[in-house]
Amino acid sequence: MQHRIVVLGAGYTGAVTAGRLARRLRREDVTITLVNPEPDFVERIRLHQLAAGQDLRPRPLGEMFTDTGVRLKLAKVTAVDVDRRTVTVAAADGSEQEELEYDTLVYALGSGWNDGGVPGVVEHAHEVSSRPGALRLRDRLAALDAARPVVLVGGGLTSLEAATEIAEARPDLDVALAVRGALGDWLSEKGRAHLRKVVDRLGITVHEHVTVTAVEADAVTAADGRTVPAEVTVWTTGFAVHPIAQATTLELTDSGRIVVDATMRSVSHEDVYAVGDAAMAIGPGDKPLRMSCASGVPMAWQAADAIAARLTGTDVPDVSIRYYQQCISLGRKEGLIQFVTADDRAVERTLTGRGAALYKELICKAAAWGVANPTTGMPSRRRRVVRPGVRYPAPARPAA
Repeated sequence: MQHRIVVLGAGYTGAVTAGRLARRLRREDVTITLVNPEPDFVERIRLHQLAAGQDLRPRPLGEMFTDTGVRLKLAKVTAVDVDRRTVTVAAADGSEQEELEYDTLVYALGSGWNDGGVPGVVEHAHEVSSRPGALRLRDRLAALDAARPVVLVGGGLTSLEAATEIAEARPDLDVALAVRGALGDWLSEKGRAHLRKVVDRLGITVHEHVTVTAVEADAVTAADGRTVPAEVTVWTTGFAVHPIAQATTLELTDSGRIVVDATMRSVSHEDVYAVGDAAMAIGPGDKPLRMSCASGVPMAWQAADAIAARLTGTDVPDVSIRYYQQCISLGRKEGLIQFVTADDRAVERTLTGRGAALYKELICKAAAWGVANPTTGMPSRRRRVVRPGVRYPAPARPAA
């Protein structure tokens, strides 16, 4: 009997998990199906570049997974039944539905933008967390006349990268940031100083300690009554996970993330693994891993290796996932690499300027290369064993 592995989502984490499984499990009795609604891999960490008018290289998933043993199924996930071990998928146009059975499920449906329930966001704001959203913003910016105001709400990595990219590409626009705290308040003193220098040089206005409570067609309104003109508003305050898991019996956090153990296996359903933004995993210092590619790819490695070990009866690896740096592009010519502790707290060491921009570009290219070459170039990792000498049986298979 074949063991059926189904991976939901072909973003960074889903694609990496599927590719690593294909390399670890080159067996006749294992099938791997990767489900994704779009035929191309989306470099999500470059969507601010797409929004600013740059073209991204096409990366067809079919070409990436040719001759890997991974079956690519282009479909949208509409339901998951973790008690019956089935996934319901629909064709892109919604005309046909199909039920896929699995023995092991990898849930990697990721996240999208989070409107936060703020009035007017859905109606008037743009987002850069998806390719359609980035393309809509691209078209809107292209239609703007000079000196028109563009406001990005949020002070995190996505907001900073999008604001600087837009300001560099369109210096004729009046670009502004509205941040809840101080600009870059999570960075080191050196990091904040460099960020401020770049923002000032690009002519970006920063509205600090502003909580936006409403978005209108031509302005944003703050809690203190202040109004900031905005011909275009870009909402970049965080992410919300895909809602499919909320309709299952999986153990979830209040925000809908799947609670997993150190091997990325669901704490409530041993045949389900979750990786990337969809999963709530604990990292160093007993802190939840943040939603990021820096967390997601190591989570994918861990899940794939754990699944392969349990299916082959070998020792299950347990590699601590830690952070090393936060990589921030500030346009095409500038960057900021903020080095951090294992639990993601900034230290004084930074890399700035052109060198940082090249460093970030290398990180982006390496991430895409890892997806585009799924069964080659696997990074070697030092391993600790969960229980030395203990062999883990393959997960139980449903009756035929």
